[in-house]
Amino acid sequence: MSKILIIEDEASIRRVLTKILSEESDTYKVDEAEDGLQGLEKIKNEDYDLVLCDIKMPKMDGEEVLEAVKKIKPEIPMVMISGHGDLETAVNTMRLGAFDYISKPPDLNRLLNTVRNALDRKQLVVENKILKKKVSKNYEMIGESEPINRIKEMIEKVAPTEARVLITGPNGTGKELVAHQIHEKSERCNAPLIEVNCAAIPSELIESELFGHVKGAFTSAVKDRAGKFEAADKGTIFLDEVGDMSLSAQAKVLRALQENLIQRVGADKDIKVNVRVVAATNKDLKKEIAEGRFREDLYHRLAVILIKVPALNDRRDDIPLLINHFAEKIASEQGTAVKKFSLPAIRLLQEYDWTGNIRELRNVVERLIILGGTEISEEDVKLFASK
Repeated sequence: MSKILIIEDEASIRRVLTKILSEESDTYKVDEAEDGLQGLEKIKNEDYDLVLCDIKMPKMDGEEVLEAVKKIKPEIPMVMISGHGDLETAVNTMRLGAFDYISKPPDLNRLLNTVRNALDRKQLVVENKILKKKVSKNYEMIGESEPINRIKEMIEKVAPTEARVLITGPNGTGKELVAHQIHEKSERCNAPLIEVNCAAIPSELIESELFGHVKGAFTSAVKDRAGKFEAADKGTIFLDEVGDMSLSAQAKVLRALQENLIQRVGADKDIKVNVRVVAATNKDLKKEIAEGRFREDLYHRLAVILIKVPALNDRRDDIPLLINHFAEKIASEQGTAVKKFSLPAIRLLQEYDWTGNIRELRNVVERLIILGGTEISEEDVKLFASK
């Protein structure tokens, strides 16, 4: 059922709107309020999928109701009801966040189309939130150890700012999880997070990948193509393995950070971009600088905030939580029951030297689930998890 609230001080208009909506669909449940204050109280206490609100009302007018609703329940679409003299005000409510407005007396088709569109929009917003929660769960940081709690605290402080972040740590420690958490907790969370693995792109193609190219810039450039920086406009770009980037690409990234301008390969026109940069590397960039492979000025631009992700060997207290997390995830992926790990098995896994970090642990857990018994025993670990 879609719950619709009509806020209107004229009883005759309320009756007409209620009759139209009730006859249109038996999935519409219509509620009424005779003024803005009563309507706002109902919105605070109940969940509505749509609100139809008159503009000119005693006690509290429609604009005031709209502004209040946008603060407490911004996801509810508001359709404003305007008299002939209220059209300018109705247009202004659109700037304040109203979904649409309808004039009195309401035209039947216009009213029903507006209601359907508003309810569809609400459904899309709900589905988008559910999808984002699923995506967020894929990038959840598992662990309660002191090093991980310190990183979580840093993310909470850094994410809402525009500060650039450099994430360091060995391969397989989950640096990309930190990048995703920073983006999802930032003001840019509704814009894209674009990931670039600098180590996976040949040095001769990295500039085209980052900044795009124009037709004819090189042999295979058969048409104009936007780069990752343009794709990330108003969002975040994650430069993974930034230490593997060529020096010429580093120079262009530096300019993008300094001036918020990029240039496609083969073009002479600047393109303005608004991008937050988060970078990650498993290399010692200070050593790379000393050996002439990384620009010091770029390092200082990227490393406004430094977050070091610990190796798994430095956070062994988190291994039981990680084992349980991976066991549940693997069971969900394979459509099987979750296998439990015995305490001796977990203790033995905590003693291992995890040179491949969390990535290696995940692989070992999957191997044990496939090859081990109903409950993963210490003997299973000795047989199947050995190096």
